[in-house]
Amino acid sequence: MSGNLRVAICDPDENSREAIKKSLIGMDQVWLEADSSRYEFFHDIVEQATPDVAIIDIDDDEVKALALVEQIAKSHPQCGVVVVSSQADGQLILRAMRAGAREFLNSPVQIEELLGALDRVASASGGDKRNKSGQIISFAGASGGVGTTSIAVNVAVAMAQNPQHSVALVDLDLALGDADVFLDMIPEYTLLDVTQNISRLDLALLRKSLTKHESGVYLLPRPVQIEDLTTIPEENFKRVLGLLRATFSHVVVDLSKTYNRLDLAALEASSAVVLLTQLDLPCLRNVVRLFSAFELYEGITSKVKVVVNRGGLDKAQISVDKAEETIDREIFGRVPNNYFVISECRNNGVPLAMQAPKAAITVAIQELANKLTGTEAAPLEEGDEKSKKSWLKFLSKNGQ
Repeated sequence: MSGNLRVAICDPDENSREAIKKSLIGMDQVWLEADSSRYEFFHDIVEQATPDVAIIDIDDDEVKALALVEQIAKSHPQCGVVVVSSQADGQLILRAMRAGAREFLNSPVQIEELLGALDRVASASGGDKRNKSGQIISFAGASGGVGTTSIAVNVAVAMAQNPQHSVALVDLDLALGDADVFLDMIPEYTLLDVTQNISRLDLALLRKSLTKHESGVYLLPRPVQIEDLTTIPEENFKRVLGLLRATFSHVVVDLSKTYNRLDLAALEASSAVVLLTQLDLPCLRNVVRLFSAFELYEGITSKVKVVVNRGGLDKAQISVDKAEETIDREIFGRVPNNYFVISECRNNGVPLAMQAPKAAITVAIQELANKLTGTEAAPLEEGDEKSKKSWLKFLSKNGQ
C-alpha cells in the first residue's frame, strides 16, 4: 500500500472517542486526520480534511447522526462511512445502511472488527490507499527435524530487511520451541503473558510485550514452563493474531508438529502456509497425509505451499519431478542443504542474513521471502550472482 488511510472520527462521548483514537493510532499505515465531539461541525471537517473513512458514533442522537451520515454519503461518496452504536437492533442497522453507511460496528469497538471494517471500506473504494491488514504466514513441517524453525526464523529476518515491512515472529511450538535461541534473545514476555492479559491488551501494549531483534523482527516466544502450554485459550490466541495483523505487515508463525487447536487456528487465519519437506519418502508421504487432513477444514488446502528444505543433501534423494508426481502438487520453493552454516548460525544465535549474507542458502531464503511477500528481488551483487549460479549448477547436476 502506498500512502496512509486517512480517518476522521465523530463521537460526542469522550471515552468511546478516545478508545477508537487509541486503536487507530496503533495501526500501521492509518492516519488520524481529525476528530470531533459535535455532529453539527463534522460535515465541515470532512469537507476540509477529505478523509478516506469517517467513523460516526450515533448513540448520542440517532436522528441527527443518521442525517449526518446521509449528508456525508451524498456530498462525499469517496469517503466511506462507518457507523458505531451500542445498539444491535436490526432496524437501526438497516436505517444506517440506507443512510449511506458502508459498515456498522457495535461499541465498545473491538480492534479486530475495526480493522476488518477499514479493510472492506478501503477495498471497496479502490485506489492506492487500501488499508491492507497484515499477512499471516505459517510454517509447518511434514516431519520433525525438517528445519521448520530454522526456515521460519530466517525468512522472518529476510522479510524484515525490506524497510517497507514490519515483521512479527510467533513461536507456537509451546513445548519445545526455540525461536528465541536462533535469535539469541531472552524475552521478558511470552505468548502466555499476552493471552492472559487479553482484556486490557491494545496495539500499543502488544508491541511493548514483544522483544525486538536487531534485524528488525519482533519476537513473541513460547511459554517458559512446559506445564503452561495447555493454559492458552484458543479465542484469546485468535485475538492476539488479529492484533498482530493490525500492527505488522507480516506475521510469521512457527507451528508445532502436533497440529493442535492453536496450530489449526493459525492455519485458518493464515494467508499462506509454508509446508517444509525433504526429498525422502517418509516426508513426502506425510505431505500427502497432511493435505488430506487439511481438506477437512475450509480454505486451508489452497493456501499451502510446499517448500523443499535441504535440497542436495545426498544423491539418494528423490528428484523434484518425482516428488511433485508423488504429492500431486508443484514445489513452491527450494532451499539448499548447508549444515555447517546453519549449525554455526544456530549455535551463535545469529540469523543467516547477518552471519552469511552471500551464502547460497541465504540467497535461496531471501528469494523465498520475496516470493511469499510478492516483493521484487534486489539486484544481485557480483558475489551473490556467483553464489546463485553455483547453487543452480549443483541442482542441475543432481537432477533437481
